[in-house]
Amino acid sequence: MGYQQRVKEEKAAAIVEAATQLFLENGYERTSLAQVARTAGVSTATLFKRFPTKAALFEAIVRRYWTLEGRRRISPEPGDLRAALRQIGGEYATLLTAPGMTSLFRTVIAETPRFPELGRMNFDLGKRDFLEGLCSYLRSEQEAGTLVPCAVDTAATQFLGMISGQIFWPRLLLTDFVLTGSETDSAVEEAVSTLLARYAAPTAQAPRAR
Repeated sequence: MGYQQRVKEEKAAAIVEAATQLFLENGYERTSLAQVARTAGVSTATLFKRFPTKAALFEAIVRRYWTLEGRRRISPEPGDLRAALRQIGGEYATLLTAPGMTSLFRTVIAETPRFPELGRMNFDLGKRDFLEGLCSYLRSEQEAGTLVPCAVDTAATQFLGMISGQIFWPRLLLTDFVLTGSETDSAVEEAVSTLLARYAAPTAQAPRAR
């Protein structure tokens, strides 16, 4: 990577970091792009060149939160339903418990009545993308004969809902809610076992060694 490109990326990262801090602390409406530029230590011209609107900047923040350290998401091959669901469920749990995710949701919920595009953005770039990936995987398991015929969108929604219901929504509403790593793993495992009991073909339900 050349020096100029590295500088550009460092400035963009500083802008997103500053915007994240200000949006979560002050709210979307009360944060201006000029404030973000000052906090990031860049000129407003530099900021506008990379993020011409506040919505574009918020989109970058949402993408950042819903990405696992810049890695592509897991796309398991069909055949081992239990192992794949553990992978997918674990990844979802990691995203939901990432530092700042709760604050992001609180900001989105608070600001969406005035800025409905924020709620749509958080859903489209986050939950829906993850949900569609899970649906695609479950369809591949149906084709492989390891999943019984069912509405995969319903099964996927139920699976993710079981996980978020235990590890995320209490965290969103209760400021003193704490879940250990083993309790998070247990929540994922219970969701896996419940989905298998409901939707797995009989030959796919036997537990496999971890």
